[in-house]
Amino acid sequence: MSSHLTAEERDRIAELVHEGARQSEIAGVIGRSPATISRELHRNKHDDHYRACAAQNLAERRRRERPLERKLDDEELDEFVRSGLAENWAPEQIAGRLKVLYPEQPARQVSAPTIYAWIENHDDSTHWKSLLRHRGKRPCRRKNKAEVPDCSRIEHRPEVIESRVRVGDFEGDTVLGPPGTGGVVTLVDRKSRLTIVTKIQSKDANHVHARIKQRLKELPEEQRHSITFDNGTEFARCDRLERHLDLELYFADPGCPYQRGTNENTNGLLRQYFPKGTDFRDISHQEVRAVENLLNGRPRECLGFRTPSEVFFEEHRGKNCD
Repeated sequence: MSSHLTAEERDRIAELVHEGARQSEIAGVIGRSPATISRELHRNKHDDHYRACAAQNLAERRRRERPLERKLDDEELDEFVRSGLAENWAPEQIAGRLKVLYPEQPARQVSAPTIYAWIENHDDSTHWKSLLRHRGKRPCRRKNKAEVPDCSRIEHRPEVIESRVRVGDFEGDTVLGPPGTGGVVTLVDRKSRLTIVTKIQSKDANHVHARIKQRLKELPEEQRHSITFDNGTEFARCDRLERHLDLELYFADPGCPYQRGTNENTNGLLRQYFPKGTDFRDISHQEVRAVENLLNGRPRECLGFRTPSEVFFEEHRGKNCD
């Protein structure tokens, strides 16, 4: 986009006009397009004469009086931003998703700083700020650890899992309410970040195994390869998943949540919906599934602003087409 004409350029235009130069000649002298010169002479003449000082004053007054155009005055963009925030997408995720949807249309894109400014200056900024995620470290509260066979320790996990080259390698953990109020089990695919969230009534190992087995059976066999758990006793019976679902199981080292970083990050996302102190007896299975769908429909920067569902299920569809 061309910059505005300067006062010096208008002085030179006035001189050339006074000398009788044609518009194309003026354009060549000052390095502007003939259309720019034509528009300048048409808009900023006064009493059919072009004077540099008067033209500069007219141009500056016109810019001052012109309504400020903001991208988010566009109804469709505004609605997209509002919808994204309502689903707890970060401004960076909204901006990135727009670039994916409209890669060749800058007018249909908006930057994250613009969205933050929109939130800050909105009449209902408190509401929109409340939808933003607040990051925080989750302290480890595990005291009892399950006994783990040496062959199932994380250091024996094969490279295909470490490298995130396929879907179906999950990390697993629990998000719990106060004692006796239940919680949820979370399974997060390492490649696509697809998240499975299933409600549990307690940390009983048999109950946890049954709930995980039930949810994983919903997936095709080729989309379930392994799970890496932490050392909580609630996973002590999950070795049966190896027999029932032909899964490989691995366990992280005690006190090393970073070994399941994808899962830990997802649990932080879940806490936005189920904050500490949540009584999960008051949370329905349908509400848990709704949160699962929100997470899986949220664009991720690490996925090129595609969604976990798109990455996980597109790969499966691609294999079926081979």
